[in-house]
Amino acid sequence: MNEAVIRWLSGPVLRATTQDAFQINESVLVGPRQLLGEVMRLNNDEMTIQLFEDGAGLRPGDRVQGQGLPLSVRLGPGLLGHIFDGLLRSLGGEGRDFLRPGYYAVPAQPFLFTPLVVPGQQLAAGEAFASVQAHAEAVTQLCLVPPDRSGEVLSIVQSGSYNDDETVCVLKDQHGERIELAMGHFWPVRKPRPVSQRLAAEPPLLTGQRILDCLFPVARGGKAMIPGGFGTGKTVLLETIAKWCDADVIVYLGCGERGNEMAGVLDEFPHLEDPNTGRPLMERMVVIANTSNMPVAAREASVYTGVTVAEYFRDQGLRVALMADSTSRWAEALREVSGRLGELPGEGGYPAYLSTRLAEFYERAARVKTLSGKNGSLTIMGAVSPPSSDFSEPVTVHTKRYVRNFWALDRKRAQARFYPAVDPIASYSEDADILSVWWSKQGAPAWAQQRRRFLTLLEEQTRLERMARILGKDALPQGQRLTLLCAELVNEGFLRQSAFAVKDRFTSPKRQIRMMAILSLFMDRAEAAVAAGVDVDRMAALPLLRRLQRMGEEIGEEELEQFDALETTIETSFSGLMSPSTEEQRG
Repeated sequence: MNEAVIRWLSGPVLRATTQDAFQINESVLVGPRQLLGEVMRLNNDEMTIQLFEDGAGLRPGDRVQGQGLPLSVRLGPGLLGHIFDGLLRSLGGEGRDFLRPGYYAVPAQPFLFTPLVVPGQQLAAGEAFASVQAHAEAVTQLCLVPPDRSGEVLSIVQSGSYNDDETVCVLKDQHGERIELAMGHFWPVRKPRPVSQRLAAEPPLLTGQRILDCLFPVARGGKAMIPGGFGTGKTVLLETIAKWCDADVIVYLGCGERGNEMAGVLDEFPHLEDPNTGRPLMERMVVIANTSNMPVAAREASVYTGVTVAEYFRDQGLRVALMADSTSRWAEALREVSGRLGELPGEGGYPAYLSTRLAEFYERAARVKTLSGKNGSLTIMGAVSPPSSDFSEPVTVHTKRYVRNFWALDRKRAQARFYPAVDPIASYSEDADILSVWWSKQGAPAWAQQRRRFLTLLEEQTRLERMARILGKDALPQGQRLTLLCAELVNEGFLRQSAFAVKDRFTSPKRQIRMMAILSLFMDRAEAAVAAGVDVDRMAALPLLRRLQRMGEEIGEEELEQFDALETTIETSFSGLMSPSTEEQRG
């Protein structure tokens, strides 16, 4: 085992001298407490190491032990349903209030093991050799051959209960060497897991939030960013997506967030019910918490830990969604460590390689054909916290280059208690065009046209409101007043969504299609009425408007037939407005 001696320390960075051969990014254990670190720089017999833990108590002369491997985490069935720190050390179940310093393995857990192969069978890299469950009603997971191993099955244990660190399968590789496999295996966090083929990112990852699914959809295997200043609801929106999106596995990464926010997440998620199965939602979740008061270098590593865990489940042929909150705190950790390393700062004080690191992270999102031939996907949604909502700051600007979906949160909407506070003018989705085919297959051939109509209407509203503040709304022509009325209806009846209303907190594609069709029908009839000379104020006074504004809260998933009655009411209301008798009575 390679060894070195500490010569100099400064916070999470230390320098050590050695005569042994270390490697860049090699994992090391430092000092008598075996603190975890990583080699960042080599210069002849001196190396620079970043610590992932508090280095208090270390001193020059303490030993550094090399592990011979890059920074790696153990991937296996024991991840689902648990909460970890940024180095994948368990944060619960140890009977203590504080995380113990030093490197230690997660305690072994028993699982119900069912073999999927027999002796003599050839196993390729990444192929499944068994299925496991924590208990009879738990999610079924697959045990995978590591992506860098393959061979013939020499032996495999029978069905039964085994600890996840026991040897359950033995292979013989092409060189005749034995390979012992447990239910899990180690993988370097900074190295993307290999795949057989990258596929087109489709169909959509459904979130149940109408403004996202209909106006700014993200494809499975896609990339989205959620920029917004303090108090605009980034964390709440990510938590809502985690609860309601149609992914098989959720990886929630709290990277550098405030302790009270993560405490809320850790307290709430274990008690949530999975709307699909009725079981606890945590059974298909992995929570990685690395708060702002934890060591800064561990925060930098936590995003790689999170995306590696997500790739592991993707390789089982599952749909995985990763929520990173927030990548700005991760970039700040990069900046702090870079400063201690003495690197030349770039824009905003961030290191010059900020853009490269962001690209490396987001490019690990994909819809793929795995090494075992299954189709899986990893969708990444990252929150960005620009200071003072300045979207021109470096993290926001660079992130926009690598994502296809931009969900900008607006402070004014958030302060007006408008949820989700996504700004429909500043936001965009590059996945919308390729997803229109999917929506057509769901029974909405006019989805793309309706989406463009809504966006055009909202953009026109912004322009007209500036004019109305100068001239007054009553001075605008009837057509422009109708635009403002329809835009307000789209905002209140479709884009606003109550997270507290049982019927409104989630909207299926079928209900979204019906709601879009209802609003489009109203706008068609309203435009015809204005062309026939009907005053917009009379339309605004219709009792129908109140029902349209509240249809999300009043018409649930099992009550779609009520939309038929609402369509009839629209036709009847406008027939009454445009009938000759009504005009004569008005005269």
